[in-house]
Amino acid sequence: MGGERKLAELEAVGSIPTGDAIVKLFLAKMMIDLTTPVAAVSRVGKTTASRLKRLGIETVSDLIFYYPFRWQDFSQISDISELQPIDAATVKVKIQIISNRRSPAKRKMLTEALVADQTGSIKVIWFNQPFLTKILQPGDEVYLSGKVDFDRYNLQLVNPVYEKVSADTTHTARLVPVYSVTNNLTQKQIRFLVKSVLPLATLIADWLPPEISQENNLVNLNLALNQIHFPKDKKILDLAINRLKFDELFLFQLSVLASKLDIALSQSEAIDFFESQTKNFVASLPFTLTNDQRKVAWQIVSDLQKNQPMNRLLQGDVGSGKTVVAAIAMFNVALNKKQAVLMAPTEILASQHYQNLLNLFKDSNLNIALFTRSQRQVNGRVETKKKILSDLSSGDIQLVIGTHALIQQDVEFSNLVLAIVDEQHRFGVNQRKILRQNSGDKKITPHLLSMTATPIPRSLALTLYGDLDLSIIREMPKSRKKIITKVVDPKNRKQAYEFVRNQVKTGRQVFVICPLIDLSDKLGVKAVTDEFEKLKKEIFPDLRIEMLHGKLKPADKERIMANFLAKKSDILVATSVVEVGVDIPNASVMVIEGAERFGLAQLHQFRGRVGRSIYQSYCFLFTESQTEKTKARLNALVTAKDGFELAELDLQFRGPGEIYGTIQSGFPEFKIAQLIDYDIIIKAKLAAEKVLALGLDKYPLLKQKMEQTNKAVHLE
Repeated sequence: MGGERKLAELEAVGSIPTGDAIVKLFLAKMMIDLTTPVAAVSRVGKTTASRLKRLGIETVSDLIFYYPFRWQDFSQISDISELQPIDAATVKVKIQIISNRRSPAKRKMLTEALVADQTGSIKVIWFNQPFLTKILQPGDEVYLSGKVDFDRYNLQLVNPVYEKVSADTTHTARLVPVYSVTNNLTQKQIRFLVKSVLPLATLIADWLPPEISQENNLVNLNLALNQIHFPKDKKILDLAINRLKFDELFLFQLSVLASKLDIALSQSEAIDFFESQTKNFVASLPFTLTNDQRKVAWQIVSDLQKNQPMNRLLQGDVGSGKTVVAAIAMFNVALNKKQAVLMAPTEILASQHYQNLLNLFKDSNLNIALFTRSQRQVNGRVETKKKILSDLSSGDIQLVIGTHALIQQDVEFSNLVLAIVDEQHRFGVNQRKILRQNSGDKKITPHLLSMTATPIPRSLALTLYGDLDLSIIREMPKSRKKIITKVVDPKNRKQAYEFVRNQVKTGRQVFVICPLIDLSDKLGVKAVTDEFEKLKKEIFPDLRIEMLHGKLKPADKERIMANFLAKKSDILVATSVVEVGVDIPNASVMVIEGAERFGLAQLHQFRGRVGRSIYQSYCFLFTESQTEKTKARLNALVTAKDGFELAELDLQFRGPGEIYGTIQSGFPEFKIAQLIDYDIIIKAKLAAEKVLALGLDKYPLLKQKMEQTNKAVHLE
């Protein structure tokens, strides 16, 4: 606790040594380097360290690379006589009087001060910060930055940020960084900690080749890291942002192009197309393929007939029929007496694919396995792990569906030639290498088909997937009914709930999706629990309701989804971070709480969980926001004809950083770059091409950086 108090006192007054040489000496004496845990920095202590860990900050290096998301301009110093109400202003003043008193009305502790400069004086008020009278004394010269408001008769500064006057301020009188924070962690604490370790940025090697920096007018890395946190002015801040964006996009493009080059130099096994058998298989299906499905299936089959590995991304809305297209490819692989694998991100989705493929291939003599951490079956029968591993290595199992358990070290295939990955289209280079090593012939690279139900604008897809061929299914099966979508204002909630009740009475089921309401609650447990309690106790006490969130054990998730599928529950309350992709034909209503918090692409994904049968289905978007922008964005979900149009609209409304956030697997998690930084992307791609043409061995620092990046994040 002493360390926590010390940090609070230091950050309150901005009391760290100033001047690079002094700070370096200070840090050297503390024996701090880039790998030092944050708990060892300025006596942070375990409590603050655990809070920082929620933000992904565990080391000094993490602190340096934890970028602000915006900057408050407190750089202009105003005279007190110039202040106007509502302004956010910075003043340089002397404290005349400061004292604490308790508010009679709300029993709040108030700290009040009278401050003055050469042009006048003004009252200052802080709420619930009584310790300020120990930090700030009459006669102290301070900067105050904050909101100017009216008292009953005069202007006053309300809860301003304060800092004693110095040549190098941290919280006031400058462009002030604003960071993403979590519970019980303040902006001042993060600024203080970042500033205390920032001199160590000089230890970070500038891995970008000098000629690339020169050609693209980029500042050096040390300057960029310093100025991104505490910029001297707007111009140099822009230069720092440009450099750090370029770094992220350059590394990404380098990974993509290196992967493309690796694939181009690889060999795959050509798969013969069994035309008559395929026609018979398609004719046996209980539905007719759409024209898009036929076209895309032919593109894939054509790729499989080549000796160069297929590297294709198949896009299609939820319910557009991607699985049957994948089945046609797997069917031809099996007829060639080879093996195919289909990997899904969750056990729930893997099990769904397995059941679908068992139904599609019910008249064949194929051996089809399910292999996940907790489930192992062959043709619908429970089997031992040892037996499945043996049959995979011998080739007795032709098709296997599972999770990433399939690329563990003890899994070996006899002759794997096709890997299909669902909703994991940034399937890593290292993971592909594992498949190659375990495929039976280490010289052969399996064909790769990635599938996604997240529609991606073409411009974005070309940026993200320059190494992939694109196939798109736009056409929906004719039997699909359009899902009726409504934006529900707070005043109409009761009516919507009554509609939900009536749907349940007719035998239908309902999804309720909750947004993350707290950055620290990354699994959405609190959001779902609160909604579950409200629905169970207040809205639908007579209905059977279950909840699903990321903290549940896999077995519990399986049980809850199995109950919902078996109609043992009426309403399923779930987070957006839990994959709810199991096909529930009986579900006819999707309710989305806090709809304004999601991108249109995500909302469209949720909506696609209903409308999977003959029943008319509905999607209700609950929102508390009444802004015109929110209304326009949510109404786009009502009027757009498909997910691809929505993705284009979402790109305009919010930008890709919010459409494809970190909770959407498969998209690069940039800290500062955006996928609409097209000018930088083009420059980064040209630079990456140049480097690869000359060879990475010529750039040892860059090669080392690439290895570190690929180790941390599997990109393709």
